[in-house]
Amino acid sequence: MILSNIVHASFASDDHQKNLDERLKEAKLNLWSRGEYNYDSYYSDDTCTLEDKVDIMETAAKWPPVRLGPIRNIRLRYLNEDCIELECPTLLDGGDFFWTQIRGGGANHDPKTSHDVNLRNKIEELGRKFGPEFLEAIRKNEQEHARDCSMSCESFYCAPETSNEILDDNSNQFILNGTSFTSYSFGATPPEDFAEDFGFPLDLIKVTKGRPLFSPEEAARVIRVAKAEGVDDNEFKSGKYRLGGDWLTNLPMTRKWFNELLESKLFPLLTTLFPEIVSSPSVLRAHSVSLLKYNVTHPRTDVHIDNGILAMTLAMTPMIEYEGGGTFFEHMDTIIPMDVGHGTFRPGSVRHGGHKVVKGTRYILGAFLLIEDRVEHVRRLKNRGSELRRIPDLEGAARHFAWALAISPKCTTCLKDWAEILLTQKKYDEAEEKMRQVLEFLEDKDSDALFSLGVILSEAGRDDESIDAYVKSVKLNAEDAELCYNLGIKLGAKGDKKAEMAMYARATNVNPKFGGKIQQLVNVE
Repeated sequence: MILSNIVHASFASDDHQKNLDERLKEAKLNLWSRGEYNYDSYYSDDTCTLEDKVDIMETAAKWPPVRLGPIRNIRLRYLNEDCIELECPTLLDGGDFFWTQIRGGGANHDPKTSHDVNLRNKIEELGRKFGPEFLEAIRKNEQEHARDCSMSCESFYCAPETSNEILDDNSNQFILNGTSFTSYSFGATPPEDFAEDFGFPLDLIKVTKGRPLFSPEEAARVIRVAKAEGVDDNEFKSGKYRLGGDWLTNLPMTRKWFNELLESKLFPLLTTLFPEIVSSPSVLRAHSVSLLKYNVTHPRTDVHIDNGILAMTLAMTPMIEYEGGGTFFEHMDTIIPMDVGHGTFRPGSVRHGGHKVVKGTRYILGAFLLIEDRVEHVRRLKNRGSELRRIPDLEGAARHFAWALAISPKCTTCLKDWAEILLTQKKYDEAEEKMRQVLEFLEDKDSDALFSLGVILSEAGRDDESIDAYVKSVKLNAEDAELCYNLGIKLGAKGDKKAEMAMYARATNVNPKFGGKIQQLVNVE
């Protein structure tokens, strides 16, 4: 009788555990289907019991923010499949369900074939519309892409085609070895190129968790090598800021380590994470790779997009060695920290920035990647338009932006650059229309677009609306000295001296060089 009771209690305990696991999974699925992308943030694994987690998640599932856009709609289609992102159990069995269904493809989806056919048809159609000049620009894109891919193989590892044969055996090594991934929303606007192939709008920002890709000891050794190669002696300008660090093409021993990592882990991992656009490791090309150093004198980058179809950031410094830091994603208003050995992998066109380091030193390795069999026509047309704008050939630049938008109507950087051309031409209504279209696509979550809109409205003599745009921009990015300075001037002109001086103080705190400008302005007044 006693033995029977013990057995019965054991079965009851197992049933209770199973019931809790099922309830937790159901609550996660509920949140996921409604547009939540970081459901694990609701509790701490270190402090919560399973019962606590279930209680917290079930409560959260009752009141999640419901995103009524395409993210929620697509997720609801797969809710009954009982699978959440990279936690899908069929992934570990080598099954196709996760990659072809949850990530957006069809059961018989051949990404390269569908991409080639769709893009070729669109280019042929646009060639008839825009004429030979457009087709010549497309041909130039293809030539530049082939040249860039060839140059990448001169400095960085390029996998042979035979690597495709062993990919299936290694594709799950990361999860089986204890490395998993948290997936984050890419935001409201699709990648500039290949949005449908990516499976947008599902979560396309992938951050490792669990076991790191390389150890703290290995990272420390790499930094010592890079220092010996002079990485600390160099700096370069990027956007509004000066960055410490150097390109890996100038650091041969550091590059040797990175190439080994590309072969052993990074290229197989990228092929696994983005199977819709990466057919095999042999098509990946590391295009621009740098080791960056953040500290109090070189604390951050501006918010920007990367110049490649895919991008990665690898953390090279333990978090205990610095304060601040992390990657800021503007559309989420979120800073994602990464401890040493971990990485973030994403399409290059998401707006992000290196968050300010306030103490200590943080090293990261950043890389932009190309895919040999996929030409990024939108990005290349946009880049060439930006080059023509600097000459300046404004008409030629505008044509390239129009061509890029014909391929990808939601290329927000194309619209922003075109709007700024129209601003210089004093075509304020047209400039405003394009900038507001950007903000509509990005759900008002683009501090640069709001800043530019403020300038357009100011030039058009609409100061109240200009102030409103500047204020919205400051809420997204209070670390832009020029923005704070401009807003201060506008507030001062409206007679709000207290708010004016607060903006000047913020501008000077971000960039002390603005102190002289502000003092001159105050003296004149």
